[in-house]
Amino acid sequence: MYDKELKAAIEAAEGASKIVLEVYNRPFKVETKSDDSPVTEADRLSDSFIRRYLEGVNKKAAFLTEEGADDKRRLKKDFVWIIDPLDGTMDFVRHTDEFAINIALAYKGTPVVGVVALPVQKYLYYAVKGEGAYRKDPSGKISLIRVSNKTEKLTALKSRSFHNAQEEIALRKHADKIAYVATLGAAAKFCAIAEGQAEISYRLSGNTKEWDTAAGDLIVSEAGGVVLQTNLQPIKYNKEDVYNRLGYVIANRADNILL
Repeated sequence: MYDKELKAAIEAAEGASKIVLEVYNRPFKVETKSDDSPVTEADRLSDSFIRRYLEGVNKKAAFLTEEGADDKRRLKKDFVWIIDPLDGTMDFVRHTDEFAINIALAYKGTPVVGVVALPVQKYLYYAVKGEGAYRKDPSGKISLIRVSNKTEKLTALKSRSFHNAQEEIALRKHADKIAYVATLGAAAKFCAIAEGQAEISYRLSGNTKEWDTAAGDLIVSEAGGVVLQTNLQPIKYNKEDVYNRLGYVIANRADNILL
């Protein structure tokens, strides 16, 4: 149903990956935005490229991106592209290799197309609502991905740069079920859970935004998993307040939300 939009989003993510890697592999300056988060020329170049590439693909769609001014006219649109042109800028700056490019198209508050590219690893994950989730590997091979069916001896993923005390408490509270804890940056956590490499990840703070979650949310959901806020409701997209204020949990199944 969204073949044109998916094709364009994949191509935009792949093109943006080349742009950010070119910056990554040479010296670059780091600036600080008004919210104290870092930003580099890679963020801005990627944002500009993706916007230009997607402009006009869906003529009814507005844009909501991390590096762009928020045009509130988007709130009256059914379709909106939700984009993080460089998810995990802190990891990019620290050269951990764990950063991503997130592109989603939401319709009436729900993601219907989602693409996450991991530039260093050269893997790309994508989904269309109702059509399953897929991984494209560095050779170009495309595979259907599914979450694991584990309910015991779970692997939990925590953020490399933004882990907090509440999340540590949750991990300890459920140590009877969570056997392993690993760190992973940016939207790679969604992808790892979607393809069955891990089962749960907590983000128990209100400092993420829609562009951090929209693409990964759909990929996990289409792979058979769940992404729920701490009130056990799905995240609504294209809101006036773009923060995920309640935090969220990614899991391979609803039984493993473990709050």
